[in-house]
Amino acid sequence: MIFCHLGVGAADLDVRANNRCGVTEFIKLKLQNKNSQNYEVYLVEANPINISKIKTSYKNYSNVKIFNIGVTSEDKKKIRFYYAEDDAPHYQTCSMSVDSVKFHHPSSKISSFEIDAVNTSKFFEQNNIKKIDYLFIDLEGIDFEVLSSINFKKIDIRNISIEYINLESKKKKMINFLINRGFSYCGYGYDHSKFDFLFKKKIILWNIILSKFLHILDHKYIEYFNYFIFSKEIKSSINLKIILKKIFKRLFN
Repeated sequence: MIFCHLGVGAADLDVRANNRCGVTEFIKLKLQNKNSQNYEVYLVEANPINISKIKTSYKNYSNVKIFNIGVTSEDKKKIRFYYAEDDAPHYQTCSMSVDSVKFHHPSSKISSFEIDAVNTSKFFEQNNIKKIDYLFIDLEGIDFEVLSSINFKKIDIRNISIEYINLESKKKKMINFLINRGFSYCGYGYDHSKFDFLFKKKIILWNIILSKFLHILDHKYIEYFNYFIFSKEIKSSINLKIILKKIFKRLFN
């Protein structure tokens, strides 16, 4: 099994996030499997400040590779990243998109640095990655650009957990992009704050139809939308009534 996390941040060692990272927790849980000696984990983080945290977080796991580089949709050897001084000490909103950083920290001084960069598909080729069981993308505003630069004909990806909170107008494009490549929306991804969408490489017609409306929903309504997305639950009018009762109870109680 192969895991690839693009944009690790400080993993589960950021005190401001209560030392939590849903993706890191999920990967570590999988690494406790008795067959995990055959698993491979690729962790990519552009911010050099966070590399020591990532190494500490994964120090008990030998099958983990950590890369201090920037992954990009472009063919560049160097890329500039921006961060807000107010976002210290881990600068979790560090991004290639200065607009994304300003959005989160509108009154902060913005600084920048250059880092070695690689095109996402080239990164997979360089590391001989031909299949990924779980791909996690958390790249602060450039998530869709990096996703759309992946050559899905050369790499078999089974599950994609991608941050949607910064996608804004790109959300619809991202959903259609993945549907056209054989993926179906399957609810929240692995971010513990529920800021990720999960797409699985299989055709689930009900999910695909409903996900066409996903881009118009505000974040606070996605939880209720997800009640309808799981086709196993909606097999009869009785189950539908139960789900509607759950939604109204959560909304009005």
